[in-house]
Amino acid sequence: MSSNKPWCVIEHVPYEGPGLISEIGQQRGIEFKIVRSFAGEHLPDWKSVGGLIVMGGPMGLTDEEEIPGLEEEMGLIWVLIDQHIPVLGVCLGAQLMAGALGAQVTRGNREEVGIGTVKLVGDGLVDPVLGPSGPVIPVFHWHSDTFKMPDGARHLAESHLYRNQAFKMGDLAYGFQFHVELDSELAGDLSPHLPAGVKIEQELLEQVESAGRQIIGRFFDLATKPS
Repeated sequence: MSSNKPWCVIEHVPYEGPGLISEIGQQRGIEFKIVRSFAGEHLPDWKSVGGLIVMGGPMGLTDEEEIPGLEEEMGLIWVLIDQHIPVLGVCLGAQLMAGALGAQVTRGNREEVGIGTVKLVGDGLVDPVLGPSGPVIPVFHWHSDTFKMPDGARHLAESHLYRNQAFKMGDLAYGFQFHVELDSELAGDLSPHLPAGVKIEQELLEQVESAGRQIIGRFFDLATKPS
C-alpha cells in the first residue's frame, strides 16, 4: 500500500524516539509527524494518516493509575488496522496494539532488559519482514509487561522469558515487544534511564542496529508497495 500522507509517530517519553525508524523511512520518502503524548499533543484524524508508529515508554495498560491518552491511542490503532493502513507498534506500542485488538495485557513474571535475542517461530520464519533476518535476531529488550496473542494474529517470535514477542495482524500491522530501532544516538538517550547495572555495549549495539536496519527497511518496503 502506498500513500503520500505523512506517517504519525507517537512518543510517550522524550528518550524513546523512533531512531532508525525515522531515518530509514525518510530515505524512502516518508514524511513523519511526531505526536508527543507526554506533552499533551493530540492525535491526528485517522483519515490524514498514511501510517502509524507507536513507540515505547515506562507506562502501560497494567498500571493502577489510568494513563491519559492510551485508550485514545488504541482507538486510532484499531481504526487504522481495520482500514488496512500500516501500523508498527514497538514495546508499549505492541502492547497497545494487542489491547486494541481485544487481547489481554498483563504483568510478566520478571523484567526483561538489555541486549538479547528473539527466536522466530512458525509464521515468523517465512514472514517477509522478520524472516530474512532469522532464525535468531539480536534485539534490545526493556519491558515487564506481556500480552496474549490477539485473535486472528500470527505469532512471529519468542524469547526464553516471554513467549509473545512479535505478532502480525493482516499484512501491514506489526507488533514488536522488543526494540530494533536503536542507533548510537537513541542508545545514548536511553542509557541514563536504564536499571542500574544495565549497559548497552557498542559491539552488541552494532549487531542490533544492523539487524534493525534490514527489518525496518523491509517493513517500509512492504508498507509503501503500490497496491
